[in-house]
Amino acid sequence: MTIGVKGAEDRRFDWAGLGWLFLFFWYFSGVTQFLIQVTGTSGFSGFRQAFLLSGLWLIPVLLFPARTRAIAAVLGALLWLASLPAFGYFLVYSQEFSQSVIFIMFESNVAEGSEYLTQYFAWWMVPAFLGYALGAVLLWTRLRPVHLPRGKAMLASLALLAALVGYPAVKQGLGNETFEAARDSFEKRMEPAVPWQLLVGYRQYRQQLADMHDLLEGNARIAPLANFKDANAGLPATLVLVIGESTNRQRMSLYGYPRQTTPNLDRIRDQLDVFDNVITPRPYTIEALQQVLTFADEQNPNLYLTKPSLLNMMKQAGYKTYWITNQQTLTKRNTMLTNFSKQADEQFYLNNNRNQNARQYDDDVLPPFEKVLADPAPRKFIVVHLLGTHMSYQYRYPPEYDRFTDRLGVPANVTDDQLPTYNSYDNAVLFNDHVVSSLIEKFSGSRANGFLLYLSDHGEAVFDPEHPDVLGRNEAAPTAPMYTIPFMLWRSPQWRAEHPQELGACQDRPYSSSSFIHTWADLAGLSFDDFDPSRSVVNAAFQPRPLLIGDPYQPKALIDFSLIKPKTKASDMEVVSGEREATGRKGPPG
Repeated sequence: MTIGVKGAEDRRFDWAGLGWLFLFFWYFSGVTQFLIQVTGTSGFSGFRQAFLLSGLWLIPVLLFPARTRAIAAVLGALLWLASLPAFGYFLVYSQEFSQSVIFIMFESNVAEGSEYLTQYFAWWMVPAFLGYALGAVLLWTRLRPVHLPRGKAMLASLALLAALVGYPAVKQGLGNETFEAARDSFEKRMEPAVPWQLLVGYRQYRQQLADMHDLLEGNARIAPLANFKDANAGLPATLVLVIGESTNRQRMSLYGYPRQTTPNLDRIRDQLDVFDNVITPRPYTIEALQQVLTFADEQNPNLYLTKPSLLNMMKQAGYKTYWITNQQTLTKRNTMLTNFSKQADEQFYLNNNRNQNARQYDDDVLPPFEKVLADPAPRKFIVVHLLGTHMSYQYRYPPEYDRFTDRLGVPANVTDDQLPTYNSYDNAVLFNDHVVSSLIEKFSGSRANGFLLYLSDHGEAVFDPEHPDVLGRNEAAPTAPMYTIPFMLWRSPQWRAEHPQELGACQDRPYSSSSFIHTWADLAGLSFDDFDPSRSVVNAAFQPRPLLIGDPYQPKALIDFSLIKPKTKASDMEVVSGEREATGRKGPPG
């Protein structure tokens, strides 16, 4: 009887031993992903993928159980080293490591790297790294071999490989039209785990860098603007372009929205020229800015390849140029944006998260903005690119801006399930108001001579009354909130005195931001052969045109915005309470 019991114990599988092995291999991806989760930095997908992919490292110890601790020691050391960049980066920046970080690392010189290390190094980092290493060592001491018959070990290893690599690879291959698209989707699944985040990140960095260099080389070959003249040549000036993200002007109290979502801009309304009839040609960032920042438009979409950009134009005028961005730096989607940024003389990349759905607040742009304002260059052109009110909205503002939490001021069509999303968008608009007004305040405080212009790349539909079930943006099913954007100008007292231009009559002109480069040139006092005063919203020669929206590469799909134009203003929205919200509600003052 005793022998039978012993035999049964021998045949019993060591689940606890397998658990310790998995926990050990998970540790190197899991600690950072756990910190990302508990701090609410990003969503759950990265944690899930890191958890699953940690199972791959069980294969060698299942196949060679006699060498379990030696294999685990070697793999653990390599995984620990590979995990340090992500772990350290999160401790310093509270962001998830990505290929954008690799871009910054390779684009920075030794002096810049030393400056960053000196600025962000703190005494507690040494015990944090030592504690992280000690945790791995303690887990390693708990490891023991897990024995399976040779055939079962092979079968288990093949099952792990098929489930964690084979099935996702086949699924992405069948679900995408091209190999490149399938590879990118597959890599996205692998990227959260160690060491794939370094390997995938570096491959993507090299690919996007090559694409960006192609764009930059093409831009360098473009001839400068002919017969170029600057009415302000030689005069000190600071001109600022602030590009917002996903902000629908119909949700701003500055434009009549019942909720007080822009209290700071409301207070300085008399200092602003607020244009209330401006739309974007496309509801996507890259596609919209490809027209906003170049001579491309709905009917000539490829002019960005053959004509100078806004950055080129300002450098031709003798301005030192800067690009401050809180958008992701180098992703497949953002290569065009990085191309624009690299056309500037100096760049400040602030957002290196792997996911767009991560806590990244736009007030990060304020310190570099102050630094640039203090630059002694007499003529400066500064682009500030915000993350604005980009989905997911709850990541766009800190907790103290969680002001809108109930139904007061909410349209009657918004359901209980939709209410949290609706409110979080308004809170994001509220924080965006803080950032934009702070930029104006700092610009004003610098006493620089010039102007600041703010517009959003596109709008966003968030359960609006005319389309109560629509959330986000879809060019194939357009709605007005996807295209109605804020467009406002702040001019310094000195600039107003030197350029006494009355813009009141211009502010209700129907205008598309696809013609923006002509308006900017007009405001800056620039003229050249390609300048068209009839496309400048502030020019006396302005001519209204059909406000075309849609994919310019499918001309038959272009439609006039008037076909979807909202029938009512924001101030006429049917809401639960017709009164504006009291100023004493939860949230930041004013």
